[in-house]
Amino acid sequence: MARQIRRRFIITGQVQGVGFRPFVFRIATENQVSGSVRNSPEGVVIEVQADQDAVECFTADLATKLPPLARIVTLDTEGIPPVEGETGFEILKSTGGHGHSVLISPDVATCADCLADMRDPENPRFRYPFTNCTNCGPRYTITRSIPYDRPGTSMGCFPLCPSCQREYEDPLDRRFHAQPNACPECGPEVWLTNGAGEELARGDKALRRLAAALAEGRIAAIKGLGGFHLACDAANEEAVRELRRRKNRPDKPLAVMVPDMDAARKLAEIMPEEEEWLTGIHRPIVLASKAALPPIAPSIAPDTNFVGVMLPYTPLHHVLFEYYAALCQDRLPALVMTSGNFSSEPICLGNREALKRLPDIADIFLLHNRDILIRCDDSVLRMNPCTGSPIFLRRARGFTPSPVFLPESGPTVLGTGPELKCTMTLTKGDQAFPSQHIGTMANLEVYGFYREILSHLESILQVKPELVVHDLHPDYMTTTLAGEIATERNVPRRALQHHYAHIHAVLAENRHLGPAIGLALDGTGYGEDGTIWGGECLWVDNETLEHQRLARFAHIRLPGGETAVREPWRLAQAALWELGVREPGTYPWPWLENFETPSRLLPQLLEKNINAPLTSSCGRLFDAVAGLLGLAETISYEGQAAILLEKIQDMSEHGAYPCPLTTDDEPAVLDTLQLVAGALEDLERGVDKGVIARRFHLGLINGLAEMAAAFSEVLGTGHIALSGGVMQNLTIASELPMALELCGLQVLQHTVVPPNDACISLGQAAWGQRLLALEKV
Repeated sequence: MARQIRRRFIITGQVQGVGFRPFVFRIATENQVSGSVRNSPEGVVIEVQADQDAVECFTADLATKLPPLARIVTLDTEGIPPVEGETGFEILKSTGGHGHSVLISPDVATCADCLADMRDPENPRFRYPFTNCTNCGPRYTITRSIPYDRPGTSMGCFPLCPSCQREYEDPLDRRFHAQPNACPECGPEVWLTNGAGEELARGDKALRRLAAALAEGRIAAIKGLGGFHLACDAANEEAVRELRRRKNRPDKPLAVMVPDMDAARKLAEIMPEEEEWLTGIHRPIVLASKAALPPIAPSIAPDTNFVGVMLPYTPLHHVLFEYYAALCQDRLPALVMTSGNFSSEPICLGNREALKRLPDIADIFLLHNRDILIRCDDSVLRMNPCTGSPIFLRRARGFTPSPVFLPESGPTVLGTGPELKCTMTLTKGDQAFPSQHIGTMANLEVYGFYREILSHLESILQVKPELVVHDLHPDYMTTTLAGEIATERNVPRRALQHHYAHIHAVLAENRHLGPAIGLALDGTGYGEDGTIWGGECLWVDNETLEHQRLARFAHIRLPGGETAVREPWRLAQAALWELGVREPGTYPWPWLENFETPSRLLPQLLEKNINAPLTSSCGRLFDAVAGLLGLAETISYEGQAAILLEKIQDMSEHGAYPCPLTTDDEPAVLDTLQLVAGALEDLERGVDKGVIARRFHLGLINGLAEMAAAFSEVLGTGHIALSGGVMQNLTIASELPMALELCGLQVLQHTVVPPNDACISLGQAAWGQRLLALEKV
C-alpha cells in the first residue's frame, strides 16, 4: 500500500452558501481521498488523506473545478500527520467564533436547472416562486449572521419537509445545504391584497390575478428579492404616466423588465457585452440603445436614446411573466419595474411597511412571507463601447457585498460617504466592502436605513472601525453621522475633501499605489477654499498622501444657490454674464418667455454677489450650455440637462470649441467659459444645435486631455485617474480616455464601483487606511 499523506487546506473568499462543501465532497469521492470539510470562522477547512498522487489530483481539482458562485481569495495548505483508520470523507457541522475570512455571496439569478424544475408539470416545484439551489437564489438579502447556515437566515422559520430535508442532507444533490431550500409544502408563499391589506387571492391564483391586473393597466407593488418594485404595463402610456404622477417622478427614465432576450431585442439594440450582463447571474438593469421604434410607452425614457432593460432574476418574476405574456398577444410583454418608494425614500422592505407607505401609488400588492433582511435596489450599468467594460450607475443587488481588493492590507476604516447617492465602505485587511446604494441622506427613513446597513456590515464582517472618515462639508448628514459613530466606537474621525476622495477611490479600485493626476468631474463638492468644486485637476499620491489642486474649471456663479441647480437657465445667464454678455443679441434667450422677470433681476444678484456662490463644477457647465440651447429651463432630476445635451449631438461633426489652459494663477484655470462663448457665437449664426452640442463635448474633451498632458510632462507621471458623475456621460467616458491615450497617458477608470458619488466612501476608507498605516491620525 502506498504511503499515506494528509494535507490541510484553509480557504477564504466566497466559499459559503455557494455549494462549496458538496463540491469538495464530490472531488474527494472522485479522487478517493478520506478526510473532512467544514465551514469555520477562518474560512472553509479541508483535510484530505490518501497517497501522494491522489492528494495532488484533489488539489488540482480544488483549484480548477469551482462551483459557479465560488470565489477563492486565499488558499493556504500545510502537511499534517495522517489519521489512523480513516476510511471515508465527511462534511462536518459548521463552527462559529469571533472573526472570519468568509465572503457572503450576493443574491444571484435563478439558474437553468431550477427553471427546468419550475417548467416541469411533474416536478413538485412546478411554477413555485421560491425555487432555488446552491447555484442560485437569495443570499445577502436573507443573511442575518455568519456562518451562512439556515438558522442565520430569514429561512430559519420554515422547517424543511422530509423531501427537502433529504435534498438538503444529500452531498450529491445540488440542493445540499442550500439554505433557502424550500418547496410548496414547506416554504414561503405569495398572496395578493388591495391597498387596505385585504386578501384577494393566494398562491398561483395571486400571480394569475396580478398578471391580469397589470394587463388591464393597474399599478402594482410587488415584493421581490431586495425590496418592493412598483410595476405597470410598459406599453401602456396612460399607466406609465399615472405611475409617474403618483410616484412624483415626472421625467427620470424608468426601467423595463422583459421575459427574454427576444423581447429585449425588440426594445433595444443589444451588444454582445450587454447580453452577457442581461443573461448572467447578476442581472442588473442595462442601459442599451433604443430600437428604432421600441414598442413601449414614449414616456418610459423621454430624455435619452437609451432604455434600461433587465430580465427576470427570481422565480416569482419568471412565473409572473409566463402568465403576463399569455395576456399580451397584441403587444410586447414588458413591465415597468421601478423601486418601491417615493422619491428620496429607501425602497420598501416589509409587507406592513409597503402597505403603509405605498397605498397612494399602488392599486394592488403582491406580498410574501419570506422576510427580506437587507434592502437592496437593482443595480444599473451601461457598457463602455470602447473598452467593453461596465460603467456602473448604481451598484447594489447582484454585486453587494462583494469586495474591492485594495493595493495593501491595513486596519479597518469606515468611509461614511457623501450626501447624494450615498454608500458606506468598511475595510477589512486588503479588502474594501462598499455597501449597496443607500440614497440621498435627506430624511429620517434614509438615516435609519444607513444605520441598518452599518450594523449589518459590522456584524457579517465582524469588524469595528479604528477610524471614521467623512466629507469635508460640515452640513452633510454623513458628517454628523461620522461624529456620532466615532463617539460611539471611541475612535478618531478625519475629513477628506470630496474630489480627492473621488480620485482615491479610482486609485484604490485599480490597486494603483503612488502618484497620479486626477480629473474629478461632477456636479457639487465642498471645496477647501470655500467654493463649490466639481471640475478639478488634482495631484494625488495615495502612498504619501500628498494632495494638490493643479487646476480648475473657470468659475460660474450659482444665482439663487440651489435654485440654480434646478433651473439651468440661471446658469446659462450667469455664464454669459461672466463673458460680459448682459442682453440678448441676434439669438433670443429661450428662457425669457417663461422667466423674464427673474431673468431681469438676475444681474443684481450677480453684481452684488447675493446668494450667488462660485462654482468650478463640470456638471454646472453642462447645465449652462443646455440652458443656453433651450434644452432645459428647469430639471426634475440630477443630470437631466446633461443627458439632453448629449442626446442631441450631431456625431458627424468634428470641429471643437477652444478650451485653453491659463497658468497665470494658482491653481491654473481651464477656460471652460470659452466653450459657452463658442456655443453662443454659433447660436447667433444659426448653427444647428446638434452641431453645437457636439462641438461643446469635443472642446471639453480636447481641453481636458491637453491639460492632463501638460501637467503630466511637468510632474513626471503618466497615470491619469478619472472619476466623478460626469464619467457616466457615455461621450466623455468613451472619448476622453482615447484622447488621453493619444497623448501617451495611462488611464485609470472605474469598472467595479460607480464613478458618481457612490464611490466616495471607498475613497474615504482607502485614504483612511493609508493614514493609519502612516501613523498620521
